[in-house]
Amino acid sequence: MKKILYSWSGGKDSAMALYELGKDRSCEISALLTVVTKDYGRISMHGVREELLELQAEKLCLRLEKVYIAKDSGNEEYEARMREVLMRYKNTGVEAVAFGDIFLEDLRKYREERLKEIGLEAVFPIWKRDTWKLANDFIDLGFRAVITCVDSKILGRRFSGRLFDRQFLSELPAGVDPCGENGEFHSFVYDGPIFKGPILRALGETVLRDQRYYYTDILTSGAD
Repeated sequence: MKKILYSWSGGKDSAMALYELGKDRSCEISALLTVVTKDYGRISMHGVREELLELQAEKLCLRLEKVYIAKDSGNEEYEARMREVLMRYKNTGVEAVAFGDIFLEDLRKYREERLKEIGLEAVFPIWKRDTWKLANDFIDLGFRAVITCVDSKILGRRFSGRLFDRQFLSELPAGVDPCGENGEFHSFVYDGPIFKGPILRALGETVLRDQRYYYTDILTSGAD
């Protein structure tokens, strides 16, 4: 079987791509690979607590590999730490890294070029899927997610902390990608067909960071 390291953000596109990859019986997921901002103990960009990430891995029954970066780290530090981890997994037989990217050509090219340098393949299970269909398929399959971060230049505060459902999709302004592929919003998946059970969570406060991004804290216990 082809051993694959999976780039896991904790969000809905990651979950859908992992779901699709799971249909391929010739592949084996060696681990989830997640970048964590060590100063905050949270998933980078998504702002999700590290303990919730660990609960996701537990519910997915997969090993979790964290790559820690500093809050003000540049691309050089990020690439160095990623390379170190990727080389370690390559030495155990991993042949590829899978991503939940959908249509950003520059990002795909960047990933492919960096991986090629160390002899690894890049895999994109949901590449070029129609994002409206993808968003609706996510809901229909029984996945559940909450919005953890929104870009205030595109969406208002009221969108942060919302469930990712058809009501949310219906309220998105024209031009906003329904999967947030352009960075309009990020999410945390807490249940779905690839999980062995739901993650209990509660909403914390919503705050504005960097004078641009609204983050809603997701707590590790509580009920709907």
